[in-house]
Amino acid sequence: MEFTKSLIKGKLIKRYKRFFVDVQLDTEIVTAHCPNTGSMKGLLNEGNEVYLLKHDDPKRKLKYGLEIIKAKKKLVGVNTHMANKIVNHGLSNNLIKELKNNDLIKPEVFFNKETRFDFLVEKNQQKSFIEVKNVTLFRDKKTAEFPDAITTRGSKHLLTLIDAIKKGYKTYLIFLVQVQNIESFKIAKDIDNEYYKNYLIAKKAGVNFLAYRCKISSKEILIEKKIKIINE
Repeated sequence: MEFTKSLIKGKLIKRYKRFFVDVQLDTEIVTAHCPNTGSMKGLLNEGNEVYLLKHDDPKRKLKYGLEIIKAKKKLVGVNTHMANKIVNHGLSNNLIKELKNNDLIKPEVFFNKETRFDFLVEKNQQKSFIEVKNVTLFRDKKTAEFPDAITTRGSKHLLTLIDAIKKGYKTYLIFLVQVQNIESFKIAKDIDNEYYKNYLIAKKAGVNFLAYRCKISSKEILIEKKIKIINE
């Protein structure tokens, strides 16, 4: 996904109230919208390089939005709203090899009254639900991890994907790694062991788990390559 205009580089001062970041630009300090309500563990050190998108909409209270943080020499896409757009682009352009040449790609589809999955795709009359998880955590240079905090919602999604299999759907969960040059992925079971247990249950039940790394620059973020999931 290409950014609508060039991003503006600055230095992170702090994040607060989940939705706000203060950033030092060349001549001023600005408050930008933070489009990520997660913990953003490991990314929020003061002085980290950040990239902002400037918005022209006069109705917006904040003129800038945070898009990328540079942490430990890696660019990280932190806008969770971009994740589904990146995957939609990947599905439409056959960048996800397990999900190529679909006859139908439909975003945001309800499975039941409580749960809406990110995508429904259809190929040769086989319908598949796809759930996307945005990944920004990495505690070493080679391996990305999810989740970065306890996620009861994430566990619920895993169990609902199992229900969908019972109703004849194929199901996929894509861990979209918005971290540069990562080589592998794993579940952070020390952060949320319940999620790890449900991941194992879902895997045994037939949920397909995929991890794809993104290519990231100040001009665009798009799916680059599949990486290995290294959990047992």
